[in-house]
This record gives sequence, structure tokens and C-alpha cells, in this order.
Amino acid sequence: MGSHLHGVSGGRLLLAFVLNVVITVAQIIGGIISGSLALLSDALHNFSDVSALAISYFAQKISAKRATRFGTFGYKRAEIIAALFNSSVLAGIGIYLVYESVMRLYNPQPVVSSWVIALGMLGVVVNGGSIWLLEAEAEGSMNIRAAYLHLLGDTITSVAVVTGGAAIYFWHIYWVDPLISILIALYLIYASVSLIRESTAILMEFAPKHIDIDKIAEEVGKIPDIENIYQIHLWRLGDREIFLQAHLDFSRNLTLQEATRRIEEVKKMLKEHFGITNVVLQPEYMRDDEKDLITGESDDKPEQFTVGKTPRKHS
Repeated sequence: MGSHLHGVSGGRLLLAFVLNVVITVAQIIGGIISGSLALLSDALHNFSDVSALAISYFAQKISAKRATRFGTFGYKRAEIIAALFNSSVLAGIGIYLVYESVMRLYNPQPVVSSWVIALGMLGVVVNGGSIWLLEAEAEGSMNIRAAYLHLLGDTITSVAVVTGGAAIYFWHIYWVDPLISILIALYLIYASVSLIRESTAILMEFAPKHIDIDKIAEEVGKIPDIENIYQIHLWRLGDREIFLQAHLDFSRNLTLQEATRRIEEVKKMLKEHFGITNVVLQPEYMRDDEKDLITGESDDKPEQFTVGKTPRKHS
């Protein structure tokens, strides 16, 4: 993410943070006065938004710091850690709300519907405005997307709160309040699961799902003078940067200049075909070693040994 985008995101995150502080305080007060669990649930969700936006804002600032001798990759994973934390908190809040709502279903409480409707509508307006501030950048950053999901969930829950308040006002159906809380909670859990899985995969340095390693080997094998590519390591540092490290086995004893030229061809192809932005390749010739595509893979899958060419084992 460029510096300009960081600046825009930071300002919008800060404004969304202030708006959510206002709505959180208002809904806590209103929830206590009205006795509405749905309104308090929405307030608790909004409080998680305040925390999420604050964490996202500072994580984004940290991730923009330059690499150092201590942190040679820079601090880009600060945003991924923030995304994992925020989405995990969101799931935890959802589980807690399910429990509280089930307890309230067994023992429905009177609710002052006018407070519920008024503050629910305020939540729709404030959260809707916050979504508008972050929508354009949610696709480009997992960190921003985590905050965006919090806000989107709040907007939906605020609409549900208003609907429940109207049902209580017109028909005095008090059990609808904890029922709405359960629906809110289930949505929070659902929305957080995919983000937890994606951020965890990045921190575990799993290969991106959209990139086929066998296809990489096939395309590399089309480049002249390359016999094999093996011991591939493929991972993401953050949302956008994809890294690849591998060994290249040349079919003839190239000069250093010729080998460098072939390596540059491989790098160009990997960037254009697969979006891999950072590549480190170790050139080799007549080296007697195992040619596993993935290190140790042949122990379980001996048939997945090379890029489609028969590997040489030199004596």
C-alpha cells in the first residue's frame, strides 16, 4: 500500500473511530434505560468496532514503517496480526451474545421500545456513514476489511434492532429482542470465520490458494536451458506481496551472465502470470540432490517429483 493510500485510510479510519465512540456511548446509556438486550448487544458490537478501528489505525501506521536491520521484511504483518485479532474478538463477542440471548429467551424482560427504535436508527446512520468512508479501500487491505466487516455487521444489526423495537412497540412481543440478538451474534461469527482463516494462513506462511505450484513448475519448464525447478517455497508477507524461493536446475553449464538472463526471464514470467512480486532463485548445474517440487513431498507423493521433465541425478 502506497503512502498516499495509507494517509487516506488513516484519516478515514480516525473519523470512523470518532463516530463509533459517539454511537457506543449513546447505545450503552439507551440500553440500560430501556432494558433492551438487543440494544446493549449492538452497543457491545459497536464497542468492538471502536477497538477494531483503533487497532487497525495503529497497525496501518506500523506497517508503513521501513525495513530495518532488525526487521528486514519491514512491519507489514502488523496489519495481518490486527486483522486476526479483530476477527477473533468479533467471533468471541458473537458466542457471548448467543449465550446471553438464550438466557433472556427463557426469561423475557420488558423493553422501552422508543429508545430502541431511536438509537437503532442512529446506529444505522452512523455505521452506514462509516462504511461509506472505508468501502473503497476494504478490498485492498485485509486490515481495513476487518474493520469494514465490523461496521457492516453493525449496520445490519442496527436495522434488526429497529425492526425489533417496532415489533415491541406495536405488538408487545418482548421475546423478539433476544431473538434479534441471536441473529446478530450468528452473523458476527459467520463474518469473522473467513477472515480468521485467511489471516492465519498468511501468518503460517501457507501458499496463496489462487496459485497452482504445479502450474508454476510447468511454465518455468518452458523457458530454455532450465531442466527443473524444485524445493519451492511460496508465501505471502501481507495482503498483496507474494514471495517465492526455489532452486533452478540448468540443463547445461551456462556462464554467470547467461544464467542471470534466464533467471530474469523466470522472474518476469512469475510476475506477469502469477502476480509473484518477490523472487529468489538459486541456480545449479550437475548437483546431485533430491528434486522434490516441495521439500520432503516425495516422501508421501513420489509421483509428484518434478516439473514435468525427467530429473537427472548426476553421478
